[in-house]
Amino acid sequence: MQAMDEHAKPCGWTLVSLRPKGQHAALRAAVAHSGAQIVALSPWRLQRRPDAAGARALCTALQASAVIFTSPGAVAAAASCGDGFLNAPERPWLAVGEGTLRALRAHGIEHAIAPSRMDSEGLLALPVLSDVQGMTIGLVTAPGGRGLIAADLQARGARLLRADVYRRVPVQLPARTLARLSRSPRPWVLAVSSGEALERVWAQLSPAWQARWQADMAVVVASERLAVQARALGLAPVRVAAGPTPSQMATAALALHADVKQAR
Repeated sequence: MQAMDEHAKPCGWTLVSLRPKGQHAALRAAVAHSGAQIVALSPWRLQRRPDAAGARALCTALQASAVIFTSPGAVAAAASCGDGFLNAPERPWLAVGEGTLRALRAHGIEHAIAPSRMDSEGLLALPVLSDVQGMTIGLVTAPGGRGLIAADLQARGARLLRADVYRRVPVQLPARTLARLSRSPRPWVLAVSSGEALERVWAQLSPAWQARWQADMAVVVASERLAVQARALGLAPVRVAAGPTPSQMATAALALHADVKQAR
C-alpha cells in the first residue's frame, strides 16, 4: 500500500534519512509523489561476517526455543551461512518488522511471525515472549543493534544466544551532503527509526549544525522511546509514526511537514 495518494501535488520539502548506506530506496519510494527531496545521512554501512566464529554462533542461536531476527540484513546474512539456516527446527522465529518478516518468508520460513506494532517494544509484547524465564532465545543481529530487546529479555530471565551475523561499519558524514541539505527546500523533516543512528549522526554534527537542526528540523520517529531521545537533543516538533515501516514513516512525515509549513 502506498504511503500517500499518488496524485498528491509536489509541495517542496526535504526528508532526511538515517538508514544504512545503500538502503534508502524504500523510504525514497514512499515519498516519491509528495514533492520531497531525500537527503541521505547514513551513519554506517552493513558488512556481513562470514567468519567461523560467527557461523558457530548462528548455528547455536538457531537451535534456541525461539529465534529473533532484527532486520532483513540479519536474515540475508544468516541465510548466506549455509544449510543450518534452512534446516533449523520449526520453532517460533520472530521478526521485528515487516521487511524482516518478508525476508524470512522469502527463504521459506512460513512459520515466522511479527508484531502488529513493528518495533522492539511491539516484539517484546508478543504472547510467545510473555514468560521467558529459563527460556533460550536466539538473537540474530549486529553488534550494538536492538539493545532494548537483549536487555529486556535477559532482565526477565531468558538465556540469550546472540549471533552477530553482520557488523555496522561507521561512515563519516560527507561535507557535501550537509552542504546539499543547507540548499534543500524547507521544511526539513528527519526520519528516525534507530536511536543509535540518531546518536551517531548527531555526534558528527558541528555545534553550528546541531543548533541549526534544533531551529529548523522537525522529526518523525518510530516510537515514543525515540521521541524522548529526539526531544532530549532539543529537536522539535516531534511526531510519532504509526510504526517504523517506510510507508508509516512517510505518512507521518508528510503530515508533519504540512503542519510545520502551515505554522510558518
